[in-house]
Amino acid sequence: MVGIEDETVDLIVTSPPYPMIEMWDGIFSEQNQRIKCAFEYSDGKKAFDLMHDELNLVWNEINRVLKPGAITCINIGDATRTIEGNFALYPNHQKVIEKFIELGHYNLPNILWRKVTNAPNKFMGSGMLPVGAYVTLEHEWILIFRKGRRRQFKSENEKGNRNESAFFWEERNIWFNDLWNLQGTNQKLKIKNSRDRSAAFPFEIPYRLINMFSVKGDVVLDPFLGTGTTTIASILSERNSIGIEIDTELSGTIKNRIINQPIKNLNNVVRERINQHHKFILQNQKPLKYYNSNHEFLVKTKQEMNLKVNLVHKLVYEDSTFFAHYREFDKYDSENFQLGNLLKIESA
Repeated sequence: MVGIEDETVDLIVTSPPYPMIEMWDGIFSEQNQRIKCAFEYSDGKKAFDLMHDELNLVWNEINRVLKPGAITCINIGDATRTIEGNFALYPNHQKVIEKFIELGHYNLPNILWRKVTNAPNKFMGSGMLPVGAYVTLEHEWILIFRKGRRRQFKSENEKGNRNESAFFWEERNIWFNDLWNLQGTNQKLKIKNSRDRSAAFPFEIPYRLINMFSVKGDVVLDPFLGTGTTTIASILSERNSIGIEIDTELSGTIKNRIINQPIKNLNNVVRERINQHHKFILQNQKPLKYYNSNHEFLVKTKQEMNLKVNLVHKLVYEDSTFFAHYREFDKYDSENFQLGNLLKIESA
């Protein structure tokens, strides 16, 4: 993050490697050989602490580049691991919260992402016999922090842009719930000299968070970019973004996911938002009294009256940078799109 100037980022959306998850042992040990030694001596606590020391270096940089009032959203799971016959939970979310509070950030209400699973043998331990059975770990955390006081929108331009960046009333009721039931995404990677699994979060997570905690034109940073999901979500939300990834083998995957994706398919994500709102209007039992002239439909609240979404018109890739050009959304875009055709953006 050396190339990012102080206090220039409006939002962080990321999912780092999870300490004590075995697939990440190698990448952590490459940063600090003492981690590898800790595992060789079966010292789980030492390895856990050293891994978070490495993540703390990133959190320090995030603190530097964030603007006052900016939000950080971190998707991280706790880990379970057996070392020398002792099964234990390693609370990654607790370590991250402690660090951000130490940095002076406010911890806002967090979100539990409950990962839908139908695994037949998901229960751990002694099965039906007490007392050696263990509760299954079927959720991850989305931790939310604010740097300093709440962000202010003072000028007329700032207020107007904020109003255009509004979300729908019915979206608010889903997005601002502290429990998200979302399926994971395809994890398989077929890239030589890279890891086998992407460990990517589903597209819906960064897309929601970006729309919840930033406005159009903001800068979104993902310091653990992976396969580029946050970049795609930023483009479709009309935000600028910066992505950092140390695995250079993933650069081709990121480019292919964005540039080789038909524009029509990308825009289906935005079209689905509008069509879901049309569906909400039709199902609403009470008449809606506010009107959004940008899209020519009724809305639930006054704050939605200036909401405006645009579609991607063209994407250009130059010097490791994506440039997005947008066009206005009109009623024909909605009429020609069948409800339920939401793009499934995969991680590989």
